[in-house]
Amino acid sequence: LPRFESSRRRAMATALAGKSIGFLGAGAMASAMIQGLLRAGVSTESLCASDPFAGSRERLQQLGVHATESNADVAAKSDIIVVAVKPNVVETALRSAWSHLKREQLVVSIAAGVKIETIEAACPFPMRVVRTMPNVACLVGEAAVGMARNERATPDYARAAEALFAGGVCVEVAEKDLDAVTAVSGSGPAYVFLFVEALADAGVRAGLSRQVAVKLAAQTVKGAAAMQISTGTHPAVLKDQVCSPGGTTIAGVEALERNGFRFAAMSAVAAAAQRSAEMGTAAAAQK
Repeated sequence: LPRFESSRRRAMATALAGKSIGFLGAGAMASAMIQGLLRAGVSTESLCASDPFAGSRERLQQLGVHATESNADVAAKSDIIVVAVKPNVVETALRSAWSHLKREQLVVSIAAGVKIETIEAACPFPMRVVRTMPNVACLVGEAAVGMARNERATPDYARAAEALFAGGVCVEVAEKDLDAVTAVSGSGPAYVFLFVEALADAGVRAGLSRQVAVKLAAQTVKGAAAMQISTGTHPAVLKDQVCSPGGTTIAGVEALERNGFRFAAMSAVAAAAQRSAEMGTAAAAQK
């Protein structure tokens, strides 16, 4: 995977200058963030993580990142603490690090559905808290991230939190909108991977080799997204530009509409948003 362009690396370096970053939890998302930071030029010495599972720790150790079972050890070494555990153990993870938490630290949560007030209640004293919802594309510097912060987390701390995701797009929203962010962009890569797989399967059904079909499907999604982002044109307008009267594309679009493609996508987002809200309610009930 390519390293990030110099301008992006400079912005990250400024926001994270002199800061050590510790992860409570070393699962898939934390691992993607750590690998993205390493590719962006952050040193292994600035990173550490805790996780109860030996396999997760070993994967990070192979990258040269210090990994331990102790949340307190990570808190003691870190200026920025990334809460990357399952929503139902956020409070447990933070409380286990109480002895080494400091008021000047920044707590950044990536736990789906867990509200800022829940995180604040799990800390021994008032702390700077930024709640985020990234996605797995931070691995390649193309994350789509939603972010909300408490009053103690000033804009400088918000920029530091944004830099953790090593590129892509980060938008600050009202905290009430983070369940929707989770459903659209947090879960979105899975929907897109499913679409790429289906598009490739259709290509194989039409006679293409699997390798060619996957390459074309993935590049088609990448190119279409890049076109919309670079032009800012509404997706409906771009779709209409591709659909010639009586042509192949409008025939395909008709088949998608007839089979509920649009409704399926909207239903997926609604279901994910509801589940995010449920997870937040469950986490709050544990206080």
